[in-house]
Amino acid sequence: MKYTYTEQKDTRSGFGAGLAELADKNPNVVALCADLIGSLKMEKFIEKAPERFFQIGIAEANMMGIAAGLTINGKIPFTGTFANFSTSRVYDQIRQSIAYSNKNVKICASHAGLTLGEDGATHQVLEDIGMMKMLPGMTVINTCDYNQTKAATLAIADFEGPVYLRFGRPVVPVFIPEDMPFEIGKGIMLQEGTDVTIVATGHLVWESLLAADALEKEGISCEVINIHTIKPLDEEIILKSVEKTGRIVTAEEHNYIGGLGESVAGMLSRKRPTIQEFVAVNDTFGESATPAELMKKYGIDSDAVQAAVKRIMER
Repeated sequence: MKYTYTEQKDTRSGFGAGLAELADKNPNVVALCADLIGSLKMEKFIEKAPERFFQIGIAEANMMGIAAGLTINGKIPFTGTFANFSTSRVYDQIRQSIAYSNKNVKICASHAGLTLGEDGATHQVLEDIGMMKMLPGMTVINTCDYNQTKAATLAIADFEGPVYLRFGRPVVPVFIPEDMPFEIGKGIMLQEGTDVTIVATGHLVWESLLAADALEKEGISCEVINIHTIKPLDEEIILKSVEKTGRIVTAEEHNYIGGLGESVAGMLSRKRPTIQEFVAVNDTFGESATPAELMKKYGIDSDAVQAAVKRIMER
């Protein structure tokens, strides 16, 4: 396999590292947190720029309103809390105060998806991508490892407009090169193939690479694309790939309703109808268990990607 790893880190630490770097690089960046400094890895930013940090407490809706206000004088606010509290709890404030007026707020959401693990269904948000991509003008990013999360954090500071940046809690392989540029709205071709296109996002990118490696040993050639930006979707890289393979599997740590797979299916139905299999959570809530146990049970691990590829090869 082209991509290998020598260490594992949580993607939220990539966010923390990027935010700390922005404390030095961009004096307009400010950070807000809803009483979860440690969970969002914001300590280093606070050490470097304490006057640009605001502890809002457990008042997420208030945090979004304050962030929107801070943009008026040219500040670039990064809000930090769990993905569930970054979306479901504050959707009205995001819609009315941030998206509607196109405020330059960066909504940074940790502990997304099933891999939050033992905290259980109340915290394992699986509908957040759908909620955020429906908001006009909202850019939606879901990163796959530590390096990509750090790069995305730096990139969104220079991007004008509201952004939803989604990342996670567990340690996962670090396999994206540290110097790989992060281009908002541009997918990354990780592995070329001829039989099936696998389009993955977030934690499912590594699982898809593992699946492609195993399938290659069985004579199935998979093209693997990392779609870190779900909105705007990189249509060109997907269309070019399916022109070659004629089959596509989408893989994500999200409900199949409203996620990456749905965006891809909608685009393909308009531009190049293609048979598709979904690797995603099947319209249900999660439960309390380890990340690996949950990914296995709910069908979003490398075995599930392999099974989807085999199903589509038979269609």
